[in-house]
Amino acid sequence: MSYIEDQSFKNTDFRTNNLPATEFEVCAFVNCNFAEVDLSEIRFTECSFLQCDFSNAKLLDTSLQDIEFKGCKMLGLRFEDCRDFALSFCFENCQLSHSSFYKMKLSGTSFTNCKLIEVDFAQCDLSKATFRACDLQDAIFDQTKLSKADLRESIHYSIDPENNIIKGARFSLADVVGLLDKYGIVVE
Repeated sequence: MSYIEDQSFKNTDFRTNNLPATEFEVCAFVNCNFAEVDLSEIRFTECSFLQCDFSNAKLLDTSLQDIEFKGCKMLGLRFEDCRDFALSFCFENCQLSHSSFYKMKLSGTSFTNCKLIEVDFAQCDLSKATFRACDLQDAIFDQTKLSKADLRESIHYSIDPENNIIKGARFSLADVVGLLDKYGIVVE
């Protein structure tokens, strides 16, 4: 496995530049294309990704430790395929629609101004997670742990309080109706 430290990659199309098993540490990726790239067994530690496209990339045993994603397009990713050891990341202004975090431990994870449409959070631990100004339309919350999570600034979520753990979670009064969807009632 090769090792790359403290380097910047700009406007690189990794679809044509195959990535061998590599460990990237404290690297910055700006406007890079990882769409449909096989990132299996690659390790990223303390890296930042700005305006990158990861759509449909393969993440089998990929290591993501202390990662920052900003303005990235990340459609259809299966994050649950990542290596779970020391997994930590945050998302800002990202498009994560149709991605999956099934059964993942994401306590304290931050999502800011993200599109999370039809994202699968089933059986996920999102305790103390923060969703700031996120669109959670048709996101799946099924047996999800949301204790002390903050969803006050987010919209379009539908969460069944009887099927999820929401003790101490914070919701805005205007959008709390998303907790009543299963009852089919109209709140005016």
